[in-house]
Amino acid sequence: MDGQENEQRGTGDANARDRRERRWRPWRRTAGPADGSGRARRAGVVAAVLAVGLAGAVIGVLAGGRVNTDIGPFRAYLTLAPAIEGGTTVDIPPLGALQLDSHDGPTHLTVRLGALDQRRTEALIDDPASISRASQSAVEDVRNGAMRLGLRTVGSAVLVTLVLAALVFRNTRRTAWAGGVALAVTAGSLGLAAGTVRPQAIEEPRYEGLLVNAPAIVGDARRIANDYSRYSEQLQRLVGNVSQLYTTVSALPVYEPAPGTTRVLHVSDMHLNPTGWQLIRTVVDQFGINAVIDTGDITDWGSEPEASFVGSIGLLKKPYVYIRGNHDSARTAAAVARQPNAVVLSNSTVSVAGLTIAGIGDPRFTPDKETSPAGSGLTKQVADQVIGAGDQLATTVRNSPQPVNIALVHDPASAGPLSGTCPLVLAGHTHARQVSKLPQVSGKQPTQLMVEGSTGGAGLRGLEGEKPTPLSMTVLYFDQQKMLQAYDDITVGGTGQSQVNLERHVIKEPAKGAQVPVTPTPTRGGPESASPTPTR
Repeated sequence: MDGQENEQRGTGDANARDRRERRWRPWRRTAGPADGSGRARRAGVVAAVLAVGLAGAVIGVLAGGRVNTDIGPFRAYLTLAPAIEGGTTVDIPPLGALQLDSHDGPTHLTVRLGALDQRRTEALIDDPASISRASQSAVEDVRNGAMRLGLRTVGSAVLVTLVLAALVFRNTRRTAWAGGVALAVTAGSLGLAAGTVRPQAIEEPRYEGLLVNAPAIVGDARRIANDYSRYSEQLQRLVGNVSQLYTTVSALPVYEPAPGTTRVLHVSDMHLNPTGWQLIRTVVDQFGINAVIDTGDITDWGSEPEASFVGSIGLLKKPYVYIRGNHDSARTAAAVARQPNAVVLSNSTVSVAGLTIAGIGDPRFTPDKETSPAGSGLTKQVADQVIGAGDQLATTVRNSPQPVNIALVHDPASAGPLSGTCPLVLAGHTHARQVSKLPQVSGKQPTQLMVEGSTGGAGLRGLEGEKPTPLSMTVLYFDQQKMLQAYDDITVGGTGQSQVNLERHVIKEPAKGAQVPVTPTPTRGGPESASPTPTR
């Protein structure tokens, strides 16, 4: 019996050893026909490790290949994604995108420009020299952002792969091999992209969306950049010269504003020129302005990033009455409305500084419109739109419980229906000053139309010609009866012109029989050249 028990115990020990060897040595197999199945199993394991490694790398890149960074005054959002061909997309919502053939390799970079940082933007506005510094640092900003993005992408790909492999294999060695595959694939792809970078690709972009119009709208980017550099240098001196305006005013004996005079500053067509804000602040402070009126086109495209441009309104600390221009979107108007002391008129009235003001925004939104040649007219359809806005505002003015002192329209073509409803209509749009009388309606008071130039010098467009568009604005003086008594036209020269001009005009009743200039106004349903005002 003892021998039989010993034999059974020995057999059990051998079986246990066999089981332990099979458990801890999965790669060991007996010789013979089993070798083929072992190799197939090893090949399957290798394929599974590669598949998990690749899948984890792709998921990790999609999940973690993104980073926020600052590029100049912009907040930018950088993302990496697997792709068949390399390249870069610069996304500028809602204007469109630039496609750059920037590199090779299976990775695609997207740079999405977000909102402007108000603090950094104001720093650029206050110090013209910082514009050149910002352009130089932008390249470094992009490089730093790309490095952070690369490290974050590699880390995310490896981490996701390790988690995925641990769940699939439940084996430390296979998990480590899958993580190594993900590291090699991700780092190799990014290394290939970095090694094949083509900086000159920025010179040959492919435009998409509204940006297809950019070359026609902006013109030669190099020439404009050079002009703006000179422009910035001159403007620092130009704005300082505005301090001499009071000296000029004191030398004008023709009109002395009486006590109780209300001073209103009329601005229009800023078109994103930050220097316009410097000039406005100087005039507001030195002329004792009671309120500012803006007849539209404060932006160029009405996009979300541009909305931060209106943040300077609150710094004026004066009532700011605004109507939307054809380059301003509803989003732009909403951004203005959020500013302290700002009022947006949309076929409505408001009382500011003792004046009752009515206004209506431009019925069009045409951010991709170029400035048409002077003298071109409105089509019948557009003329009906523009005149219709004037008709709506005229009805609002007539129904106002308080007599309206000033009516605001963006395009002077809208002013015709307002004749006889109020003494003064202010407009912009044409980038050229004009003062005239609207055709008088029998039995009604005469109405004066004052069209402002461009307070922003027409933005970048103003730098395209040989003679850049000057910055212009007008100070209006109203007596205690809220009637216009005088106005000062202020003009600041463009590039290479350092003069500041002020012209004083006193309102006088025309002598009997004198010819008063009358503004031709379009009629609904007229010919295509119904309006002499250019479309912008």
